[in-house]
Amino acid sequence: MSVAQTIHAILRERFAPTELEVIDESERHHGHAGWREGGNTHFRVKIASLQLDALSRVEQHRAINAALKTQFDEGLHALAIEVKKAG
Repeated sequence: MSVAQTIHAILRERFAPTELEVIDESERHHGHAGWREGGNTHFRVKIASLQLDALSRVEQHRAINAALKTQFDEGLHALAIEVKKAG
């Protein structure tokens, strides 16, 4: 399973989103901090979930980052998060 697929599966299981898109933007960061050959370092997540609607923006980002802690520990360097209202 690719890193993008893993992120997708974890977020789907944890937040039951009504919308979810995981985009690998690693090549856009070629040469920047955290970039490595083969990519899988920089991602953008677009998500809408009723579970996130009740949280502040900071709490939303903390919850998503916490859900992906293992991926960060394994080399995920950067995650851009866009949360949309689900309800």
